[in-house]
Amino acid sequence: MNPKQSVYPLQPPRERGTWRAFALALVMHVLLGLFLYHGIHWQNSTPAGAEAEIWTEIPPTPTPRQPPAPPAPPVRVQPAPPVDQEQADIALQEKKRKEQEAAQRAAQLAEQQRQKALQEQQEQQQQALRQEAQAREQAARLAAQKAAADKLKQQQAQAQKQREQQQAEQQKQAQLKQQQLEAQQKAEAEKKAEAEKAAEEKAAKAKALAQQQAKQKQQLEQERRARLSQLQGMAGQSEGGNGLAKSGTGSGSGGTSASPGYADKVRRRVKPNIIWAGATEGLETVVSVHCAPDGQLLSVSIKKSSGNPQWDTAAANAVNASNPMPLDLNGKAPASFLITLRPAG
Repeated sequence: MNPKQSVYPLQPPRERGTWRAFALALVMHVLLGLFLYHGIHWQNSTPAGAEAEIWTEIPPTPTPRQPPAPPAPPVRVQPAPPVDQEQADIALQEKKRKEQEAAQRAAQLAEQQRQKALQEQQEQQQQALRQEAQAREQAARLAAQKAAADKLKQQQAQAQKQREQQQAEQQKQAQLKQQQLEAQQKAEAEKKAEAEKAAEEKAAKAKALAQQQAKQKQQLEQERRARLSQLQGMAGQSEGGNGLAKSGTGSGSGGTSASPGYADKVRRRVKPNIIWAGATEGLETVVSVHCAPDGQLLSVSIKKSSGNPQWDTAAANAVNASNPMPLDLNGKAPASFLITLRPAG
């Protein structure tokens, strides 16, 4: 089916064979006219008379032989009398009427044949139109089915594409989560390694400092003993010469010979020298200090332990690192006093 013809509305079909029908009718009229002309001309001619002679042959007789008889005179056939003119006119009119009837029947037959041919042609055209309409309808159904199938395929393709995109997005998110988890684990591992490294470095520094403080303490102890021997030899038993003062209380320092502000001086001197990286909760150590009048340390000992030997050692090292002790208001350091130390924090 031509797609261009389906756009235009239906039109009545052209009648085919019209010129053929006209030509056939014209030939029939010419033949009828010639037939009428020759028929009228034949009727107007006068019929010529006819003469006929009849001879009768006599069979021969076997016996006796007689002389032949004289021939009989010929019989003359009289011509038919002339037909009456009125009867001839009647016959001619009757013949004309019959010829006219024959011509009418022939014309009717030709018209019937033309109508039949026209009807057949119209039926063929209608059949062609019906077939064309059926073809268009079938083509429209096929086009609709194809469009529906294409639409279904397109929807399925879109759904498949969406599923693939969702799967790709899920895989991407899973990969991103995995990368984030790996990065977090790596960061935690690095942080832990750095913390361990820092702890190791701090422990190494603390160990080195402890060793250094131990060496300093040993040197100070040696110097203290030498100085103590010199002082004892020079002064003998002096005030507070037993090297012990009454115990102090509180978080600072104490002693009978110390002024009220001396504890703050000792705290400010000792606090910067405290080196401690461990736990701070519940640690408290009381340190007993003996020093010369010029503030030089004579002895440092743990009066009351905190229960943590490492912290007790750090507290004693901080006191030793603070040598000499600050002088009091009278220009001398107390002979002995107690100082309570807690880790900073």
